[in-house]
Amino acid sequence: MKNIFLLLCIVAASCCGTKKSSDTSTVKVPAGIDTVITEKEKVTAENTPACLLEMINGFAKEEKQNPPRKIYSYTYKAKTVYYVTPPCCDFFSDLYDSDCKLMGHPDGGITGRGDGKFSDFEKEKRNEKLVWKDKRK
Repeated sequence: MKNIFLLLCIVAASCCGTKKSSDTSTVKVPAGIDTVITEKEKVTAENTPACLLEMINGFAKEEKQNPPRKIYSYTYKAKTVYYVTPPCCDFFSDLYDSDCKLMGHPDGGITGRGDGKFSDFEKEKRNEKLVWKDKRK
């Protein structure tokens, strides 16, 4: 049983590895950020926090993930939050506040239930808006 778990961890890590970049000296508007249309508003660089643009630029410098990374904004408990999809299977998703401070992991991981801190997120989230999707081929 221990060997099977170890093998699964190795397979998951090898299929989902990413290259990190630490260059965040300037915040450039990622291509295509102003082309995402939602039901209620157009998401643009003007209404996207600079810290989120930095995060997007970081993702754009990494290897493309499968499935592609996406960032959504939601209203959760009367506050704007940003949900970042996981890079691959059995990884946690990330939930950030409006200042891009990591709040926790509402889903994902081996159990699919995240870190357990946001068990009500799926039920309580409102006003979904796609902020960014990695469209690289």
